[in-house]
This record gives sequence, C-alpha cells and structure tokens, in this order.
Amino acid sequence: MDEVTVLITGISGFIAKHCAVELLQQGYRVRGTVRSAGKADAVRKTLAAHANVSRLEFVAADLESDPGWADAMQGVHGVLHLASPFPLAQPKDEAELIRPAVDGTLRVLRAAKAAGVKRFVQTSSTVAVIFGHGGSHSGAYTEADWTDVDAPHVTAYAKSKTLAERAARDFVARQCPALHYASVNPGLVLGPLLDNDAGSSADLIASCLRGKYPGCPRLSIPVVDVRDVALAHRLALESDAASGGRFLATSGAVWFKELMRPIKESLGARARKVPTRELPDFLVKLVSIFDADSRPIVPDLGIEFRIDNSTTCRTLGMAFRPHTESGPAMAESLLRLGLVQDGRMA
Repeated sequence: MDEVTVLITGISGFIAKHCAVELLQQGYRVRGTVRSAGKADAVRKTLAAHANVSRLEFVAADLESDPGWADAMQGVHGVLHLASPFPLAQPKDEAELIRPAVDGTLRVLRAAKAAGVKRFVQTSSTVAVIFGHGGSHSGAYTEADWTDVDAPHVTAYAKSKTLAERAARDFVARQCPALHYASVNPGLVLGPLLDNDAGSSADLIASCLRGKYPGCPRLSIPVVDVRDVALAHRLALESDAASGGRFLATSGAVWFKELMRPIKESLGARARKVPTRELPDFLVKLVSIFDADSRPIVPDLGIEFRIDNSTTCRTLGMAFRPHTESGPAMAESLLRLGLVQDGRMA
C-alpha cells in the first residue's frame, strides 16, 4: 500500500480522523485537507497516538474556493470526501447549509476528475434516506430509499446531505462514468473520540451527560459506531462491487431512551444526569413552542425508523457494533477527555 495515496477531505473532523487511522493502519499513504495549515499539527499529534504518521501529509483547501484542490489531488488513487457543514442549530436560511454542501462536493469531484482519480467515496448520511415520508413508509428503509426534500418539516441539514449526494451521483453518471463512486450513509455517529475536538456529532451525548434534558422524547434514531464508519469507508474504497454503491452504515435504529440506558448502566454515578424516563409527546410539543432547537424533532415523534442494511453488510462483509457498545464508548471518552465533568466530582 506504500504507493497508494488516499485523500481525506476535512481530515480534522471526528469521523475523518478515524478514517485516517483506519487507512494508515492498513498501510495507505494519507493526505488530508485542512482549511488552514495551522490545524495540521494538532491532527498529526492525535493520529500519532494510534498509527504510524510517517505516511501522513496535509494540504490546505477549502470547500468554498478552488485554490488548493488541484494540488490536493496530485498522485491520488482514491478520495474519501468527508468535509461537509454540520450545524449545531438549523440556519435561518437553509441555503447557507445546502449551497456549500452541494457546491463543495462538486468542486472536489471536478478536481478528482481532472486529476484522473480512480475511486471516490462520499460521506452522506441516513438523513438522506429516511425523512419526508411521515408515518406512511411501509417496511424497513433500505439502500434504495431517499429522503423527500420537498416534504414539509425536512430540515436544512437533511436536505443538504440528500442534495449533495444526488448531485454527486448525477455528476459521476454524466461527466465521469469511469470514476468508481460509492456513498457511505451513517446514522448518528457514536463511539470513542480521539481528542477533545468533539464536533457536532458528540453534542447530543455530552448534553445528556450534563443533564440538559429532563427526559427522553419518543424518537427513533439510526446509530452507528465511528470505528465501523471508518471501516465501511475503507471497504467501500476497496470494493469490487459495481460503481454506485450506497452503504447504510448503522447497527439499526433505537428509541432515544434505549440509547440512554446502556450509557447510564455502564457509567453508573458518572452518568447520573443522563435521562431514561420517556417524555409524553404533548410535553415535547409544548416545549418546542419556546425552544427552537426542539422544533425539528416534533414531526418525527413516535415514528419508528426500521432499517434493513443487509445489502450493505453482505457487500462489505461486515457487522456493526451495537449501540450498547458505541454509546457508552462515546460517553466514556467525553468524560476521559474532560469535555464533560464527571458526575461524581461535580
């Protein structure tokens, strides 16, 4: 693998750092994009604790501008495109999120095409699969399902991931059909953090550890361990399956309270503020009148999202860690890194 270079866009991100570890441990050369060169040293230090970083390099490139991308693609065999905006709150103007997600993906694809890159794996999401159908969807969601971006109540983030993935697939089909393309669509990404740059995906668990929520809304959430997401990216990059693969990276969907219980059981007193009592829907709806952050979840209260990703498991030859392992692993790392104060020391 010494001569095979893989570009990881947005390498400073939570998932991207795990992808870098996975590739470095398998002998790949890894080049990571950072928006500013100053981030490279911190990422290198983090990765050095888990892999040999002698085959790691960085290049400055931003999703919203062209400079740097041609250099980033030189000598690259494959791309893992992970860079994408992920908001802590829904923007007032959804275009603020959708435009950079779509335009940034196409910018990276154009650069990959120009450089003759052979393989391209895009990080999408299960939010590009399961939303906009209300309670009308029959059966489990599979790799063939798509979020309806025209449906009411679909969030800007779900639209951005859906439209970015559709734009990528259309670009590959029309302009570079020789490029081997696949998407990995993770659920809520849990599992251990590698450093204190937690990012948005850990915010929910951190908030629960801090006692932000008095109870659990009746929400069904597809979840996955970050280590499995990284493995799925590598396997999608290496897959002999036909181009166009869509891989649902999830161990399944669980109710919010079922996600919280193993965290509380595993961490004991340190998770004393974690909620496990289910809140009635009317109370969540009442709170949403005054709390803008709660409003996006209201349409999905009580809807069970069943997932059938047997095609993904069979094609990639992998099984996914259960939430009973990945949830406590994230909570433990948040406490270990000091991002949430230990309940016993409060």
